[in-house]
Amino acid sequence: MTAIISAENLTKKYGELVAVDHVSFEIPAGAITGFVGPNGAGKTTTIRMLLGLVKPSAGNARILERSIAEPEAYLPFVGAMIEGPAFYPALSGRENLRVLARLGDFPYERVEELLELVGLADRATSKFKTYSLGMKQRLGIAAALLPNPKVLILDEPVNGLDPAGIHEVRNLLRSLADSGISIFVSSHILSELEVIADHLVVVDHGKVLFQGATKDLLAAHKPRLAVKGSSPTDLRLLRDIATAAGFASEITDEQLVVTAPESFAGELNKRAFASGITLTLLQVTRPTLEESFFEITGGEK
Repeated sequence: MTAIISAENLTKKYGELVAVDHVSFEIPAGAITGFVGPNGAGKTTTIRMLLGLVKPSAGNARILERSIAEPEAYLPFVGAMIEGPAFYPALSGRENLRVLARLGDFPYERVEELLELVGLADRATSKFKTYSLGMKQRLGIAAALLPNPKVLILDEPVNGLDPAGIHEVRNLLRSLADSGISIFVSSHILSELEVIADHLVVVDHGKVLFQGATKDLLAAHKPRLAVKGSSPTDLRLLRDIATAAGFASEITDEQLVVTAPESFAGELNKRAFASGITLTLLQVTRPTLEESFFEITGGEK
């Protein structure tokens, strides 16, 4: 898959502080890539370097095969929203987009197309200050789409939104990606990225810890099997069965939790039956993106 964005040893220092430390990654074309990391991990600084707003201390990156040292070569094909949209509160959604269209020499017809696309056509004449947070974010995305970009870069687009607002933005991003726009989106709401992101770049302390398909990160961490017998003494026997099979386990909340592939569930049930144990619980729990994230960053939930 062709890389729409690539970074090689991208570095940013502020005095002695290293905000971004020799970061290298590739963002595939035609997909939604999530940019994940704790606060202070270097996400926003990286995005600002990609957009030509901050000059790197070292390294380079390319967007649409053009170096970020020459932002004028690629920015006409890039839409972006960083740290929330900024609009005139007393103007309507339509009027705000028309101001931006006039500044960028975009036709007003494009404004109407985008209001329809982001689901704000019926509130186009309402003042921006009356919009919900979700509506404001969608108008911000509409503004980023004015140049009909090939790449859309969004910094925390669902930050502060309620579940309904998150759902609205999620559906919009999926629709945009399906139309062929490559999307690079940072977020700390990992449950949302798990649902929507095709690929992930995970950073911490300015370094890349993982890059690849979301499914690959989830698959790298084994599921857990929660198992329980009809008698409290069964837990020790079940633990012995898991240990003999080479899998770690622990007794918690009156059940045994085994870290093992899902395929071991059938074998565990069979061995338990052979040992005279009647299982009252056998449940497979797959790791979430949040759990995988904390495991590779060494953080705590």
